[in-house]
Amino acid sequence: MPTNPSLPEAEHEPTRTRFTVTVPAGTAYLAYRMRSTGVLDAVTTFTPPEARGLGLAGIVTRATLDYVRAEGWRVVPSCWYVDGWMARHPEYEDLRA
Repeated sequence: MPTNPSLPEAEHEPTRTRFTVTVPAGTAYLAYRMRSTGVLDAVTTFTPPEARGLGLAGIVTRATLDYVRAEGWRVVPSCWYVDGWMARHPEYEDLRA
């Protein structure tokens, strides 16, 4: 769920292995790769400089982790942002591989 209700929801782009959220200033994303069956590696997040401070990285991170939970998978938070976000949101810590 977005931290700002005026922002769009994240979209999953499975063929590009990423979750995105687009605003007029650009597209933020979380890119991932599958390490093995049931283990998603959250590799990197990116937010365009013009869109920073809107909470977009948090939106794509939450969407990714909600997807991981729904699939019954685990996550490796290789991205420093995802690792820190999970530490600040203990309700997702059980997803760590």
